[in-house]
Amino acid sequence: MAGDKTLTFTDTNFDSDVLKSETPVLVDFWAEWCGPCRMMGPTVDQVATDYEGRVKVGKLDVDANQQTAYRYGIRGIPTVLLFKGGQVVEQKVGAIGKSEFQKMLDKHVPATVKA
Repeated sequence: MAGDKTLTFTDTNFDSDVLKSETPVLVDFWAEWCGPCRMMGPTVDQVATDYEGRVKVGKLDVDANQQTAYRYGIRGIPTVLLFKGGQVVEQKVGAIGKSEFQKMLDKHVPATVKA
């Protein structure tokens, strides 16, 4: 379900790939059975491509990775959390469009450097 640039986060790799990342990390908490989550999938993949090199973008399946979902109090999906320096700096619950992702990220991520 993930695009080329979209990572897969799990209970096992979450601390190393998200919390210890030097780059901001956008995590989409989702599940296969969730219609709005599936609708948002292509947008998440596009954001991963658009922000490549500036933000790590990935998905965490809440059914397969319940420890991490529980740790962050995920009660409704889709939920998107933005981590910076191991801390949650932004949170959105419910399906959001590309412009909402951009607003969320642009507050915390350096602009693209043009050569």
